[in-house]
Amino acid sequence: MESKKTCDSCGDSSCSAKNQQQNESKEEYADRRRLQARLCRIQHKIVVLSGKGGVGKSTVAVNLATALALNGLRVGLLDVDIHGPSVPTMLGLEGASLSGTPGELLPVEFGGLKVMSIGFLLHNPDDAVIWRGPMKMGVIKQFLTDVNWGDLDYLIVDAPPGTGDEPLSLCQLIQPLDGAVIVTTPQKVAAVDVRKSISFCRQVNVPVLGVVENMSGFVCPKCGEVTQILPEGGGRKIAADMSVPFLGAIPMDPGIAQSGDSGKVFIYHSSESPTGKILQDIIDQILDSNKEQKLNA
Repeated sequence: MESKKTCDSCGDSSCSAKNQQQNESKEEYADRRRLQARLCRIQHKIVVLSGKGGVGKSTVAVNLATALALNGLRVGLLDVDIHGPSVPTMLGLEGASLSGTPGELLPVEFGGLKVMSIGFLLHNPDDAVIWRGPMKMGVIKQFLTDVNWGDLDYLIVDAPPGTGDEPLSLCQLIQPLDGAVIVTTPQKVAAVDVRKSISFCRQVNVPVLGVVENMSGFVCPKCGEVTQILPEGGGRKIAADMSVPFLGAIPMDPGIAQSGDSGKVFIYHSSESPTGKILQDIIDQILDSNKEQKLNA
C-alpha cells in the first residue's frame, strides 16, 4: 500500500520545504511543497545525460529502467527530451494516452514501469515542439510536480542533450539527485562534449556515476566479430582524464536498433547475448556506483 505522507505530517525538520523562504510568495512556497511531496516518495533518482544528441542516451535510460523493474523494484521512467522524445517508441507505447484528474497526471504503466513522456502529449508524433525556454521549463516542472509517481525505488530521467536550460532545470528541481550517467560515442567530436557534461555536473553539485561509451565497434550478427568503425576509446580516455568511472563500451549491435524500432527492450529480450551481458554489467556498475556515492555522502 502506498504511503500517504504529506509535508504537513512529515517530521523531517531539515527538509527544505518545511519553511517558507525569504522573498518567496505563498504560491511559490505551495508549488515547492507539492514538488517536494512527490520527490520524497522516490528513494533514488538518476539522470541520464549526453553532451549532444544521437549518442544513445535514451537506449541506456530505457534499458537501465527496465533492468531495475525486472529485479522487482518500483521504477519510474521520465522522458523530458522535449524535442526528441523517443521513449514511447522504444517501449512500443506510441499512441498511449494519459489519464488523471485536474492538477494530477497518472503515468502510463508498462511491464512494471511507470512512464511519462512529452510524446504522450502530442496529438501527432510528427508534430514539432516549437517552444521557447519558459514553456519548456514549465512542462519539466509540471512533470515532476503534477505526475503522481506514487512510491518508487528509482526514477530514471532521460534528459535533453547538452548543458542548457532543460538539464539545468532538471538538476535544480530534482534534489537530491543520486547522480548522473553520461553517454557518449567514441570519436573525439562526440567524446569532447563529455568534458562539458562532467563540468556541468560538478557545477550543479550532481555526482557523476560514470561514462558509457556507446556504438563502440560493430558486432557482426553472423560471426560476432567486432569491427571498429569509429575511432575507439574516446569515452574511456576522457573519463580517466576527468577522474570519473568508465562504466563500459556498448558495441553497435543490430539487435539494439531492431529492439528500439520494434518497441521491445533489448535487455529484456536479449539479456543472454554478448551485448546484453555488456549492458547488464554497465547497469550493475551504475547501481554499485550509486550505492558508493550514498555511503560517501
